[in-house]
Amino acid sequence: MTMPPTKVELREACLARRDALSAEQRQRFSQTLAHHGNAALAFVPGTMIAGFLPIRSEVDLQPLMQMLRARGAQLCLPVVLDKQTICFRQWVEGVELTKTGFGTRGPGADAPVVDPDLLLMPLSAFDQYGNRIGYGAGHYDRAIARLYEKGRNPSLIGIAFDCQEVADVPFEPHDVALHAILTESGYKNFKT
Repeated sequence: MTMPPTKVELREACLARRDALSAEQRQRFSQTLAHHGNAALAFVPGTMIAGFLPIRSEVDLQPLMQMLRARGAQLCLPVVLDKQTICFRQWVEGVELTKTGFGTRGPGADAPVVDPDLLLMPLSAFDQYGNRIGYGAGHYDRAIARLYEKGRNPSLIGIAFDCQEVADVPFEPHDVALHAILTESGYKNFKT
């Protein structure tokens, strides 16, 4: 009997497929994803939306974030505080970004820490049920748990390329499923 792949194995395989996309493909897919996301995401002006800036071969969310900002969204970016913790700092247009850990950039320490209403989340792999595999550090899992402890209930939307989908993600009790996934093929709700 063959054992199903572990999270580590799935992460490695999906990231290898994502890395194999050319820069041109990633740029084209990111633009297409932005248009799907802009059409699908409903929110009232002033909604705080957490995005991210791409590292390695991730989706480039900047086109989508610009579209959402133009529709009245407030934006924030994750900032790594230590090996265990990220926070979200408000990202005001024109503010210079600094190195903020994990190879990315974000608003500096003088930017307000905020609680997002909607999280656009990077990931390594996802399945058709909304289960996801992150990068293994648990930053988003702990950040979401802190938001829940504060009585917040943010929408959780995974951001990925289609090549990162797998048949089944091993689900553990501490895992938090996505509400939706956004890829270059479109937007799919998991929770109705």
